Amino acid sequence: MTDARQKGAVQVLRGLFDDVIRSVSADIAMPKAMPDAPHGRLVVLAVGKAAADMMRVARERARRPIDGLIVTRHGHAPEGLNWPGIELIEAGHPYPDENSLRAADRALEIAHSLHTGDHLLLLLSGGGSALLAAPVEGLNLADKQSVTKLLLRSGATISEINCVRKHLSRIKGGRLAVAAGSAQVTTWIISDVPGDDPSFVSSGPTVADPTTLQMARDIIAKYRIEPPRSVTRALQDPGNETPAADSLGLAGGEVRVIARARDALAAASQAGGALGYTVSSLGDQLQAEARHLGASHAALARRLAADGKPRLILSGGETTVTVVNNKGRGGRNMEYALGLAIALDGAPGIWALACDTDGIDGTEDAAGAVVGPETLARARALGLDPARHLAENNAYLFFRGLGDLVVTGPTGTNVNDFRAVLIEGRP
Repeated sequence: MTDARQKGAVQVLRGLFDDVIRSVSADIAMPKAMPDAPHGRLVVLAVGKAAADMMRVARERARRPIDGLIVTRHGHAPEGLNWPGIELIEAGHPYPDENSLRAADRALEIAHSLHTGDHLLLLLSGGGSALLAAPVEGLNLADKQSVTKLLLRSGATISEINCVRKHLSRIKGGRLAVAAGSAQVTTWIISDVPGDDPSFVSSGPTVADPTTLQMARDIIAKYRIEPPRSVTRALQDPGNETPAADSLGLAGGEVRVIARARDALAAASQAGGALGYTVSSLGDQLQAEARHLGASHAALARRLAADGKPRLILSGGETTVTVVNNKGRGGRNMEYALGLAIALDGAPGIWALACDTDGIDGTEDAAGAVVGPETLARARALGLDPARHLAENNAYLFFRGLGDLVVTGPTGTNVNDFRAVLIEGRP
């Protein structure tokens, strides 16, 4: 964006996003005091998109050298990472790969090696559902990949998706804690799920599962998903019910959410207020079709802009995208932004940013995008059809063509989506 006013608005939005990332970073969120095992081993497993940063902070704050395992998405670990006693496995996301199988097997092997007096600390963040793949008997990697793709493209919420995945896994839904047996289990979580229910973050490998096989079957039916027959059989097998809350390993475990979207919105609200904006926070649990939520927020922004005051509308949560074009390129934040831009239709004085706090929106290389009053006019001058790009799930190509992508690379944290709509106000 070349206009000086637009640059100023975008700089404000990017500054807010930077404040958000800092507020939920491992350095800020991780407790100062690390757990210990005075009569045994302390083993640390760090799993998820924030795993490398969480393990770094754990090593810095531990009273003695620690052993452990990092499992994170390809490209989310610092180049050349080589910490004594720490293994690293980078695996597939959002779809599991062969390394996801290896990572899950290794995590289970470590848990099974623990004894009374040992302490397992799990540092968990979003993304672990795909990064740790341990299919139940009768399923293979292709089956897990297939049902994951079908669920992600169906419009199902992340909680619904994880409900199904937990009942097809040997490690999710509390099973990792059960594998640890009589060892003490502590779980610290950077939450990326609306509502921050620990059992749904990375499908809760050390947290008792409140869902059932019947609920998983109902989700498959609700979205008219036709999974492989092996998956259907697995969801009928009573042996794939998740462990009871009083199972050895789960009972007595400590689970603590250390960072969440609410914290991110609080940081953005404080920063926005200090800049002189009247802040409206819509909450951290918004779940809706991305493009529809964008249109709804556009209507709200138009109404709030009527009084001429500088305002800031904030929201978090996780939207959904119904994929109609399997070759489309985009993510939920980009679809939100494009839906909002179309609905604003060039309304003056309104800008917006929508980004995933992990730095990767969907499967692309951008965190999200920014929009402003000139977005549609500039697009049409370049021959970019906004409605067509949205209809074909090609929001990434749209914003790349405009040069309006927000590219951060992996941020080292993950509390899901951050959206900010800035209303400039009248002088």
